[in-house]
Amino acid sequence: MKSYFSKILLFLLLLPITQFSIAGNGKTNNKNYTVIVSLDGFRWDYPRLHRTPNLNEIARRGVSAIMRPSYPSSTFPNHYTLVTGLVPDHHGIVNNSFWDRKNGRQYSIGDSLTRNNPDYYKGEPIWVTAEKQGVTAGSLYWVGSDIDIRGMYPTYYKVWAKEPRLSFAERIDTALVWLNKPEKERPRLITLYMEEPDGAGHRSGPHGNETHAIVQTMDSLIGVLMKGIEALPFSSQVNLIVTSDHGMTDISSERFINTNDYLRPEWYNHIVGSNPSSIFCNENYRDSIYNALSGIDHIRVFRKEDIPARLNYGTNENIGDLIVIADCGWQFGFNSSRAKGAHGYDTACSDMHVIFFAYGPNFKKNYKGKIFDNTALYSLMAVLLGIEPAITDGDIKQITQFLKR
Repeated sequence: MKSYFSKILLFLLLLPITQFSIAGNGKTNNKNYTVIVSLDGFRWDYPRLHRTPNLNEIARRGVSAIMRPSYPSSTFPNHYTLVTGLVPDHHGIVNNSFWDRKNGRQYSIGDSLTRNNPDYYKGEPIWVTAEKQGVTAGSLYWVGSDIDIRGMYPTYYKVWAKEPRLSFAERIDTALVWLNKPEKERPRLITLYMEEPDGAGHRSGPHGNETHAIVQTMDSLIGVLMKGIEALPFSSQVNLIVTSDHGMTDISSERFINTNDYLRPEWYNHIVGSNPSSIFCNENYRDSIYNALSGIDHIRVFRKEDIPARLNYGTNENIGDLIVIADCGWQFGFNSSRAKGAHGYDTACSDMHVIFFAYGPNFKKNYKGKIFDNTALYSLMAVLLGIEPAITDGDIKQITQFLKR
């Protein structure tokens, strides 16, 4: 994909010097702060379906828009995209689980040996970009923040595997404690992760009662964070962003296509992941599998090199020889999920789209923006922090709409 590095630099230079000037020593003269919160699985229309007065207040004070995830629309690939500006095909986390061809093992978010291996995490997370340029960063459970990426961690971070894990309220409190540190110790970038309403969306579906309740809970916590920020003596310098990684759609065991009905075990070595499924074929059986799956209603099968260009997927070595993409709301695999909600689908499915709310000194007020790609979020954070960005897949033009001139 085309790099927008030069455009980002040009944009930084054109912004008002009082807001975003970069000193010759690489340190920024910008004194504003950026706090970004990700609410996992928070679909774009949840504020319409469920009561979210605090998110609505952010929209009134600042900006709101719909953000399109990268493919596949799942947690680890997209959280790492948000902080690197690279699509999963380029940053290496190509799904929540995938087959590592070189080492002959499966990466899984639940396997500490692979999850914590920095070799899988390419690109430069925003906290690394910031720390390299003298901007202190803190992260609460964001994907990759507790892993030694490029030999660096945020100054402040929490280890996901360490239990008991902080509650949602404790995470808000911790972020506020960091913001109340003396100025020289205070992080100017905080990335904060919450794993709901994703769990509720899986269990009860996007329209379920449990989802309704947890969406309201998460919105209330955002309200607590907003009040905590307002109490800071430098509150007028804080930009707050609330967004998500992927949406959620209804699924049913009645919309299930069983792999075993079409494929023989001797045809493949591994079938890894769902939404999409990566098929690693045995020698001479690629065409057999492709032909067996072609023409089946509610799934599409692609040779790796033929995946639609708009998905930006298929060049990474750890993607299968064939990819099966189920229609939104359908399942392809060995067993039907008992869940009522799922994600990972083609990003053309609007159910996969997510929220974007932001307010603060650098954002317009009461502005409803156009839909944009989540690869642009890294560029936005770099602009807000006044730091020089790494090369990304994002389009700087997609985020200038939100900023004051």
